[in-house]
Amino acid sequence: MTTTRRLPWSLGALALSACSVFGESNVEKAGYETLAQSNPYEVRRYDDLVLVSTVATGPYGDASDAAFRRLFDYISGENATREKVEMTAPVVQERKGEKVAMTAPVLQEASAEGWKMSFVLPASYTLATAPAPTDPAVRLESRPGEKVAVRRFSGLVGDRDINEEAAELRRWIELNGYEAASDEVRVARYNPPWTIPFLRRNEILIAIR
Repeated sequence: MTTTRRLPWSLGALALSACSVFGESNVEKAGYETLAQSNPYEVRRYDDLVLVSTVATGPYGDASDAAFRRLFDYISGENATREKVEMTAPVVQERKGEKVAMTAPVLQEASAEGWKMSFVLPASYTLATAPAPTDPAVRLESRPGEKVAVRRFSGLVGDRDINEEAAELRRWIELNGYEAASDEVRVARYNPPWTIPFLRRNEILIAIR
């Protein structure tokens, strides 16, 4: 049962054809500048990004599968111009509709609006030149450049992992004199599901001032 449910994510991740069970892919990655680093933490300044996004409801794993299918269909040519779009890294997710105090852990239960997943489009695209989605649940959006705090971790990703890692990142932000710019917590994943868990690159990101 579990294998069948997870199959769409696994098939979709074949787009990361340069990936290995032993580490990261060499696909294009979202551009950023590292401003400070103290492993496993970083402060980065990201470039402006063009994203293709969708929202799915349910537990993290189920929502991930549903959202990934839609976005993978888009980059595979299910768009207005039937154009295939190169896969990039990372895949980014965030909870929608959630307000969390800066001193509290992220709530474990899913919000009413669900999880938003985004693929970062290659830098050659703009909102004007990216192919329009044909699925009404998929949309293009831009994200202005921003400064973010990042906590990197390995292993599998689930609701509990996200909560714990986000709580650690919030503490680090406060202890190091930064201020969170919003309540939004993002999850970035860089590897396909067959990557050995302890070699996976996962990140929690929070925008800061």
